[in-house]
Amino acid sequence: MKIWYTPLIAVVFLIVFSCNSKADKKEENAINKVEKIPELKLTIDALRIAKFYESYPKLAKFKTDVTSLYQKNKSTQLWQDNKGVVEFGNTLFNQYKNLDQEGLKANFPYNEQLSSVFENNASTKLSKEDTDLLLSNLYYYYGEKVGGFDEKTVVSLEWLLPRKKLNYQVLSDSIFKKSTIQDDKKKKMFSQYYKLRDALKEYREIEKKGGWKTIETGEDYKSLKVGDSSNVIAQIRERLFVTKDLEEDTKSAVCDTVLMKAMKNYELRHGYAPKNSILKEHITDLNIPVSERIKTIIANMERCRWIDPELEKGQKYIEVNIPEFKLYIIEDGKIAFTSAVVVGKAMTKTVVFSGMMSNIVFSPYWNVPPSIIKSEIKPGMARDKNYLQKKNLEWNNGSVRQLPGKNNSLGLVKFLFPNSSNIYLHDTPSKSLFERESRAFSHGCVRVAKPRELAIELLKPDPAWNSARIDKAMHAGKESWYTLKKKVPVYIGYFTAWVDREGNLNFYKDIYQRDESLLKLLTEE
Repeated sequence: MKIWYTPLIAVVFLIVFSCNSKADKKEENAINKVEKIPELKLTIDALRIAKFYESYPKLAKFKTDVTSLYQKNKSTQLWQDNKGVVEFGNTLFNQYKNLDQEGLKANFPYNEQLSSVFENNASTKLSKEDTDLLLSNLYYYYGEKVGGFDEKTVVSLEWLLPRKKLNYQVLSDSIFKKSTIQDDKKKKMFSQYYKLRDALKEYREIEKKGGWKTIETGEDYKSLKVGDSSNVIAQIRERLFVTKDLEEDTKSAVCDTVLMKAMKNYELRHGYAPKNSILKEHITDLNIPVSERIKTIIANMERCRWIDPELEKGQKYIEVNIPEFKLYIIEDGKIAFTSAVVVGKAMTKTVVFSGMMSNIVFSPYWNVPPSIIKSEIKPGMARDKNYLQKKNLEWNNGSVRQLPGKNNSLGLVKFLFPNSSNIYLHDTPSKSLFERESRAFSHGCVRVAKPRELAIELLKPDPAWNSARIDKAMHAGKESWYTLKKKVPVYIGYFTAWVDREGNLNFYKDIYQRDESLLKLLTEE
């Protein structure tokens, strides 16, 4: 640590070392008097700050915040006393040096000058004023990093969920109390962040040990099942042991029920429907390097930085994770309901956003969007004059709608949370799609595998609406609306890595190819 000495303190040291056991009372009183002289503080005013940014132009974006910070502190130093950098200044620097543990790069624009503050043998020595200002800029740089990308960047990445705003008071409290920005989980970050951070640490340990070996198969490989024998089995066994899907690596080349159980666990964690055989696609997935898995974890840690932790305090809300193809109702912190979903295909992506569910519509009409009228309805009518009738469609005030019924594209019920993207949850007559592993088929709305059960769950607070009444309304063939007594928040997110409530790390396919662009931004200097 760098040590600063004022002339007054130097005088004290000289007097102390010159004294001997025979020093009289008068000299001791003089020493005590000198030691009680109050600490002299630096003045860091607007003129000094302006001069600093002439020398450090790459930090100019923090100038307004830094100026305000010193004004609030009566234009005096923040990070030093007469002995040098104070403890919370060292805490801040240590947090910065450990940003890699948060999946972030520590690339402060003036890293060499910053390091010199904390290295006794550094060749470059900064003035006390520059030292203090440099640490103030590090404070805002660090806050920017741990707070995630700014709102403009987040929106450009097609993320429209409520944005978490960094509370600098919380950040400063954590530094001054010698904690880390992530220590107080209830206040600072979305809980998933900490789970992914632990996963990052675990997978980096795996990487340090060499990762996992590539499983070698012949071109004629098709599948393996219980009872089969192959050297590929021994490779799969070793691979599953590395990620703890398998408790013990027996080195056996025979596929037994223990291995198949471990493989099914792996499949569930990676978005596959469990099967009774190990297919080529499973081998391809097993061979994804640990370095790529680490990148996926880092990308999703950044997404977690954008989530307001207050979201989790809601008593009841709906969450949909697009790459997982799943919907959940969370009530009092626990999963109360879950359903498979179908989401938008790549050309008609489901939007990442939130809304407040206000209505349930039974036996709904489907008001066909203009884009579908243009791309599908009109070409169909040109081919077949009876197209509308065959599809149970009708003209309605210059537009087209589909009549209620079991063949309606929205099924027997839809769930509305008003939004500019016209996205909602709904039933579907195409039930077979839910049997697919990858379920990106819709025009953007979210199709629910268990719509009846979802309606029952949402209407529990209203005793007048039991399951029999819900069934009747769904099959009435006449549209009817129900207004929820209490609106329910709906959050549609996009996470390709997620730690579930049992502590299992799950990976999902990046169906909209969003991880790469995010990682590119994260690694930019």
